[in-house]
Amino acid sequence: MNLDRKPKFSIKQLDLFYGKFQALKQISMEIEEHEITALIGPSGCGKSTFLKTLNRMNELEPDVRVEGEVALSGVNIYRDMDAIALRKKVGMVFQQPNPFRKSVYENVAYGSRINGINQKCKLDEIVEKSLKQAAVWEEVKDRLHKSALGLSGGQQQRLCIARVLAVEPEVLLMDEPTSALDPLSTMKLEELIVSLKEKYTIIIVTHNMQQASRISDKTAFFLLGNLIEYNETSQLFFSPDNHETEQYITGHFG
Repeated sequence: MNLDRKPKFSIKQLDLFYGKFQALKQISMEIEEHEITALIGPSGCGKSTFLKTLNRMNELEPDVRVEGEVALSGVNIYRDMDAIALRKKVGMVFQQPNPFRKSVYENVAYGSRINGINQKCKLDEIVEKSLKQAAVWEEVKDRLHKSALGLSGGQQQRLCIARVLAVEPEVLLMDEPTSALDPLSTMKLEELIVSLKEKYTIIIVTHNMQQASRISDKTAFFLLGNLIEYNETSQLFFSPDNHETEQYITGHFG
């Protein structure tokens, strides 16, 4: 760990159950601020489930039970933090772009309006700043008041990132954000993600090994609900400590 940084998330002995099924088993790890952490592993291994524990979206599922501790900047998010306040600090970008059936402008302004900001000059400033941060301003600045559904898939995904950035989170959670995109849009989004780590802590689920190796600082390998290995990305990909990690990243299963 970089001694100049404090962990953004500290997870200790995390267990998660859907009814009687245990989806996560004794997960312990620390995620540093201003880094990109990739979560890899085969389908159904717990990556997305783990991601949702970091902003308590798992609570929206029926019959979920969480044990252990998840702390954001030292505060236990399940015991000492309101879920709505948490989700303002920890935003989520989903696998499929999910713009609202509103204009580009209203998509980005939505969170600010919910938080009581209604002055046009302030909203204009937030919308422009967020779209610029999401590297999509130049493409949409002349169509701000047209439907967001008219944008391309890659533009829609960057718009969804702008919508999250508009409420000034500390952490971005991304659940396979490029899986529905073409290669060019994927490249643009990867470049955006790398640039955003200067201001945000980013945790990304990906099935793309090359993507994880290209953009992440650290990588965590999950298998059957267990955290098998967590290390610097270069170390994990080129000299893994665990045989199962090596088998997975070399394509022997998954």
